[in-house]
Amino acid sequence: MKIGIEAQRIFRKNKHGMDYVVLEEIKVLQMIDKENEYYIFVRPGEDRCVSSTPNFHVVELRCPTYPLWEQVALPLAVKSHHIDLLHCTSNTAPLYCPVKLVLTLHDIIFLEKRDKSNHSLYQNMGWIYRRLIVPRILHRCKSIITVSDYERKNIISRLSLPEELVVRIYNGYNVWFNRHDTEEKNYLRYIDQKGYFFFFGNTDPKKNTERTIRAYARYLKQSGQKRRLLLADFSKTHLEEILHRYNIETAGQYITVTDYIVNKDLPSVYHAAFAVLYTSLRESFGIPLLEAMACGTPVVTSNTSSMPEIGGKQAALVNPYQIEDITKMMLRLEQDNTFYARQKSWGLERARIFSWEKTGHELLDLYKRL
Repeated sequence: MKIGIEAQRIFRKNKHGMDYVVLEEIKVLQMIDKENEYYIFVRPGEDRCVSSTPNFHVVELRCPTYPLWEQVALPLAVKSHHIDLLHCTSNTAPLYCPVKLVLTLHDIIFLEKRDKSNHSLYQNMGWIYRRLIVPRILHRCKSIITVSDYERKNIISRLSLPEELVVRIYNGYNVWFNRHDTEEKNYLRYIDQKGYFFFFGNTDPKKNTERTIRAYARYLKQSGQKRRLLLADFSKTHLEEILHRYNIETAGQYITVTDYIVNKDLPSVYHAAFAVLYTSLRESFGIPLLEAMACGTPVVTSNTSSMPEIGGKQAALVNPYQIEDITKMMLRLEQDNTFYARQKSWGLERARIFSWEKTGHELLDLYKRL
């Protein structure tokens, strides 16, 4: 077969969840499949993280905007390279596709009611684009992949799709996220001491940043140790607004804010953390949850959407809508050494269920069936 894989954004420097998923899938397929021929369609960028091999061809397509790249440049390239099957990996696909289409639909958050308004123009434009495109391409798909049983049931129910059309293939995590003792001190690029709480926050309401910061402020009032908080992928301006809005400015002296953390530094950041706060309202999978567990770092995570499925029945689950619930779990990890040790062990055991190699084999099986 000639298989096309849409990987539009993997060459950009600051990658996010869906970019890493398709990047790891491509790397695994390069290792395990020497029979089929692949065409990886990307936009030019400075981080050339995939190279061509005898049966893998990296094809750069230049186009000024995401919609034009996907709706015009991609189908033209698929036709010119005589592709048999196209796998679009980031929730959307061309309205016109001249070949068999596989779609990875990570989630359908764009169809759900928002908890709060989103002030990010980039995120809002993406939300509108997905609402316009996804309902119009579903009938063209030969298979729809999603990343958890929770999301599969949600997609089937919400979009009234036949069960056999939607397939669950779990994500994995990179092998460098593990428990081995490391002398790397890359975390010092972001914070100057170990033993902190680590939280990925951004302006997307689903990340639950405001409630988590308020829970941390309550933790400071009740804790004898007053561990610091490393807040990543956020801005000081947004933090100051939240602290002022809830009259918790005194918590600001314990919070270290940083922008994007590069992937090669994340293992060190996880290892040096006392615990990770993954208290989103809604996730289709949650790769950071898996990465932290694989590093042996306890995770406070939510009892909603896919997080109990990925974290497992013994995970440190909280109600993300209840600020006090998050605070209590933070304090329990700090004050109950037995519970803390149990969370470390559980995370390491749970992470073994998932791997990118397993993901790649399941993808290849799907391609062959189609």
